[in-house]
Amino acid sequence: MNDNSIKKLEGKAVYVPGDDVDTDRIIPARFMKCITFDGLGEYLFYDVRYNEDGSKKEHNLNDDRFSEATIIVSGNNFGCGSSREHAPQSIQKAGFKAVIAGSFAEIFFGNSTNLGVVCVAVGNEDRKQIAELIDHNPELAVSIDLEALKVNVGEYSFECTIKGDARKSLLDGSFDSLNELLEGNVEVDSIVSGLEYMH
Repeated sequence: MNDNSIKKLEGKAVYVPGDDVDTDRIIPARFMKCITFDGLGEYLFYDVRYNEDGSKKEHNLNDDRFSEATIIVSGNNFGCGSSREHAPQSIQKAGFKAVIAGSFAEIFFGNSTNLGVVCVAVGNEDRKQIAELIDHNPELAVSIDLEALKVNVGEYSFECTIKGDARKSLLDGSFDSLNELLEGNVEVDSIVSGLEYMH
């Protein structure tokens, strides 16, 4: 088994309200001219967080109470719109490890899983309760247990779902395709050595 398997992750959470949060809202197109993804975190949800003059709007992501959050809680159809890989990259680069939503756009979900950003679906009423719990106490520990398929918020527990193949790849660490390639190095070397021996 891989060292980078993800069975359970824990952190604090922040609620980003709204259904159909599209990739352009997550990372506006004008910030996608970068050569690498490294600086994308600072532009996460930029237009809903900042005015044109750069001053901050009132938004949970600007609220100091949630400054340590590493889990986003949001609505249905999260990550819809154009299929830009920059959206999950900006979420990860901003320090977030997971998204809890009602449902996810398929390409966004796949891109997130490939990065090891855990995306789990939780029903509407349960998510409403989670949002209220973290708003009332931003310090609450929130954990996502991929083995038990539970989201735990303080002393409360909620059922979550995730596609079986994505869950498997996170649990066994095979979501990281680069890591898989590197793990094949030994096998490649032995084949190359064998070919050289034959010559």
